[in-house]
Amino acid sequence: MSPDQYLRNILAREQVDTGPFSPVRSIATTLTPMLNRWGNGYLLAIEPSGSFAKGTANRSSTDIDLFLTLSSSTPDTLAQIRSSLGNCLNQHGYQYRDQNVSLGINVAGNQVDLVPGKRQGQYGTDHSLYRKKASTWTKTNIQTHINLVRGSCRTEEIRVVKLWRDQWDLAFPSIYLELAALEALHGKPIGRLSENVVDVLRYFSARLTATRIVDPANTNNVISDDLSISGKQAVAAAAQRALNGSWESLVR
Repeated sequence: MSPDQYLRNILAREQVDTGPFSPVRSIATTLTPMLNRWGNGYLLAIEPSGSFAKGTANRSSTDIDLFLTLSSSTPDTLAQIRSSLGNCLNQHGYQYRDQNVSLGINVAGNQVDLVPGKRQGQYGTDHSLYRKKASTWTKTNIQTHINLVRGSCRTEEIRVVKLWRDQWDLAFPSIYLELAALEALHGKPIGRLSENVVDVLRYFSARLTATRIVDPANTNNVISDDLSISGKQAVAAAAQRALNGSWESLVR
């Protein structure tokens, strides 16, 4: 079996259901009444985002991202929005994980990340998010991220690298991984899956610690700052170990 066939067999096993009856959509339906009450008339949309929307999700990774769009006229600050969402979750019996831009909960065995964002204007898709690590807010555009990754023709490579990250138990934020992988594959041929995965790992090993990765929707938002230097070094070292091993040890 060729390396490409080995990897594509794994990707077929890990394929995520994105149809109308997928777990992601049913979870959103389950949470909608609670979230609408929390939003108090200011909640405009609850939409799948993250890996599910970008086409880079794997079935063995149970994280599901739901983006909560609040009106630009919402009177609360971003910090207050985050705090009130946490209170709402606690009141409904959800013990949440307090993460950088999201609150994580378990719903029917699925790890769900709720990302509240206030729209910056009456129209458009620019949003303000609260970043816990920096105790400040940042502007971003989730739809820009989705369009960039979905349209990149690199979703297979990203899915393999995400499986590697998860199976090797690495702390590597998904948006950072995705943007770094796209940078590593810039100008590379499309379709040579295993060779491209090797190129991504080589990039992680040699360049991740020194390369600045910015949000394509806001160049003032430095995505690479969300991982410490020791965290980047851990990813780089793991990438080098993977390059020295077999495909079976890389991902299974």
